[in-house]
Amino acid sequence: MDPLSPDEIERYKRHILLPEVGGEGQQRLKAAKVLVIGAGGLGAPVLLYLAAAGIGTIGIIDDDRVSLSNLQRQVIHDSGTLNELKTQSAADAIAALNPHVRVIRFEERFDEAFAASHLGRFDLLIDGSDNFDTRYASADAAEAAQIPLVTGAVGRFDGTVTVLKPFETDAEGQQSPTYRDLFPIKPPAGLLPVCAETGVIGALTGVIGTLMVMEAIKLVTGIGEPLVGRLLSYDSLNASFNTIRYRRRQKV
Repeated sequence: MDPLSPDEIERYKRHILLPEVGGEGQQRLKAAKVLVIGAGGLGAPVLLYLAAAGIGTIGIIDDDRVSLSNLQRQVIHDSGTLNELKTQSAADAIAALNPHVRVIRFEERFDEAFAASHLGRFDLLIDGSDNFDTRYASADAAEAAQIPLVTGAVGRFDGTVTVLKPFETDAEGQQSPTYRDLFPIKPPAGLLPVCAETGVIGALTGVIGTLMVMEAIKLVTGIGEPLVGRLLSYDSLNASFNTIRYRRRQKV
């Protein structure tokens, strides 16, 4: 692993002081290559905190442009970046926050063809998309590439986070679950409303996005217990967290 520069040592001092992370953990963060799907509601806090944490290479895939209605929750963008590509706006914000981070931009949608061409360059996938087509595609691609996936979702006032590593076994020797073990059937198109129709509290995306980054940091540094086989849900209206355990389904 590449050594940390004096500037990096000072920048990440509060990480390095943690015995669970230390200099070696920070070097692992520097060496990590993380691909983030979406630079929107979830992607915005995810990208900012990945960059602040010192992830060395961050890929961003998004084909959208910044609009005024995004700014209520997509905090990586600002009024001066309206109509810019979200990947460019996000890359500029990351560069201003941490010049030690390399950003790779992809102005397209995540699908099977993209994953086949590019996913192998990364160590970890984070899905901050807002639709089930992309969530299933990202889960299938990460499983095929045998890289961990952190996936999150938000509703109007609630959100969820989980981690998928279906290519590994758990402490009991059982194969870890897949996304389809959690959501066996993809909802029909148009069945679930999107935030453009129902609304969403902006700060909620910050809560779920930062939880996703915490899982990514744990996966990269090897500390703690990632949310594999556990779905963490958050209800913002009553300020409660719940954890649902799920397992690999037995084939009949």
